[in-house]
Amino acid sequence: MPQFGAHAFVWIGDWTTEAGNHAIAQAGAVGFDFIEIALLRPAEFDAASHKMALAQAGISATCSLALPKGTQMSAYPEKAVAFLVGALDKVEQVGSQYLCGCTGYELGYLTGQPPTEAERATVADAMKTVAAEAKKRGITVGLEACNRYETYLYNTLADTRATILATGADNLKLHADTYHMNIEEEGFYNALVESADVLDYMHMSESHRGLVGTGTVVWADVWRGLADAKFDGKLVLESFAAINPDIAAATCLWRPTRHSSDVLAREGLKFLKAGAAQVGLI
Repeated sequence: MPQFGAHAFVWIGDWTTEAGNHAIAQAGAVGFDFIEIALLRPAEFDAASHKMALAQAGISATCSLALPKGTQMSAYPEKAVAFLVGALDKVEQVGSQYLCGCTGYELGYLTGQPPTEAERATVADAMKTVAAEAKKRGITVGLEACNRYETYLYNTLADTRATILATGADNLKLHADTYHMNIEEEGFYNALVESADVLDYMHMSESHRGLVGTGTVVWADVWRGLADAKFDGKLVLESFAAINPDIAAATCLWRPTRHSSDVLAREGLKFLKAGAAQVGLI
């Protein structure tokens, strides 16, 4: 049965010790199973404090990130691997078993050309190394498919799946996002079903990044696809109540949603559970 989580940006725009612990408490109070921690600056991450906050809230955590500037994996694989291995240490310290997001590329890094086979082969080799390091720690790694305006490397679930399979790593999984799928896929249903063998993590995000169910995402097809894919991974509400300064330019997030954090969280969780129940996922 899927677990239900929420991205920290539902409540906060930047992850600090104080803000992070606030978001953890809010996620627990609303009734989520886990929170997705924005591990954008691992060196500043107070794992011990957040581990205590998670225990107090009675929830678990996943972690997500994007490679920082200067560590584009296709161009600087050694730097990217070193950064991710350092991040894995923090994931382990906070008691999490999941690191996902834009683990194979920088947001906003574009070459003006389509990806080459050599670039994707470089990413596959590097991610294989990262997955091996993660496995030592009991951690699963997710690679997210993201829209063409934020990366040129992995836009569709099919392309991302191909690289995941090329690594041969059983703890490297596909991270899908309905916001990006709404831009890149020909439809939701086939893309989800055809990637079912590696699909393990879903950002449930509306076309405008606000309250789920109020935009153009075809949720009936999303739920039908997840049901036929026999999805039993993690469903994560990703709505942005606040704008994060580290990713604002790359994601073109210029304004917050019109709904409050409380509405996004409570109505969002209700929406996700109702959709999952309707197709028999719960």
